[in-house]
Amino acid sequence: MPPAFAADLSDNALIAVTGDDARSFLHAQFTSDVEALAAGQAQWSGWCTAKGRLVATFLLLRRADDFLIMLPGEIAAAFVRRLSMFVLRAKVKIADASDAIARIGIAGDGASSLVRSRWGSAPAPMRAVERDGATCVALDEERFVAFGPADLAARFPRGTRDGWEWAMIQAGVPIVVAATQEAFVPQMANLELVGGVSFKKGCYPGQEIVARTQYRGILKRRMALAHVGGGERPQPGQSVYSAAFGEQSAGTIVNAAPSPAGGYDALVVAQVESLARADLRWNSPDGPAMEIRKVPVPASAA
Repeated sequence: MPPAFAADLSDNALIAVTGDDARSFLHAQFTSDVEALAAGQAQWSGWCTAKGRLVATFLLLRRADDFLIMLPGEIAAAFVRRLSMFVLRAKVKIADASDAIARIGIAGDGASSLVRSRWGSAPAPMRAVERDGATCVALDEERFVAFGPADLAARFPRGTRDGWEWAMIQAGVPIVVAATQEAFVPQMANLELVGGVSFKKGCYPGQEIVARTQYRGILKRRMALAHVGGGERPQPGQSVYSAAFGEQSAGTIVNAAPSPAGGYDALVVAQVESLARADLRWNSPDGPAMEIRKVPVPASAA
């Protein structure tokens, strides 16, 4: 892990959801247990099509008077339009708050010390702390997201967006972008392993398929951490291949970022068989070899 830094996350949008029915409305739409979220708490979550395919993954924070959703800016406008279609008579307002609130990511060795220097304490994972108009959310012990005024990043060592993306890849957090919308059911992208799926809540779009995938053991693809050498960066949505599947794609790049040690680290959703063979190649059947570095094991299978 590199030294602690703060990265500008302005390429992520912030969506504010307010109104008396906001909590119940979001609970009926998203994969996580929004009803259980108290003020000052956060969770990873997802939004699916009726066929159980993810159109977005995001950080969801409940504040005293609203919910904040942070997701890639490239899909934010369509996200707001589509989510607004389901409001109907509910007392809910959905608005893009990106222009009003700055956002940064804090990560690296000693990140918690940086947070303590600004907020007085480092919150527990998926909890928030507020001070002087700024909110800091802990994703885990050394990765944080902060929201606040325009000069929020001024007190921190500057880092790059690539550095933040690499930190999130190491944490195994899948970020759906335009190129990967509707490519995965939540478990393919290990969303349940980071707390983004509740199997005890009621219905939401795609819930039946997500539940069937979980309880009938029919999942054939899983997300793994992989590494590829060279100077060309893998892009979300690009295919990976395995000898077991010949010319047919064996999986998809989810996210990728430069590794501090050289080359690129990537999250890749691939056939379980190809992950076991550890023979993935990027972009073509004879493309660069990908080294499988971590295949998370679901708790139910451990």
